Amino acid sequence: MAYVIGGDCVSCGSCAGACPVSAIHEGDEHYEIDANACIECGTCADTCPVGAISQG
Repeated sequence: MAYVIGGDCVSCGSCAGACPVSAIHEGDEHYEIDANACIECGTCADTCPVGAISQG
C-alpha cells in the first residue's frame, strides 16, 4: 500500500527530494504522493522531520 502524507505536513519538501521515483509533488495544502508511482520504499517517511508520512 502506498505511503500518504497527513495534515501534519509542514511543506518543507524534504520528502520530495528524497523520493527515488519522483512520486511526491506539492499539492494545494501540503505535499502529496502519487499512489500509482509510489514504490513503497519508505524513504519519504524516514526523511519527514515531523512524522507526517505513513503507510496508507
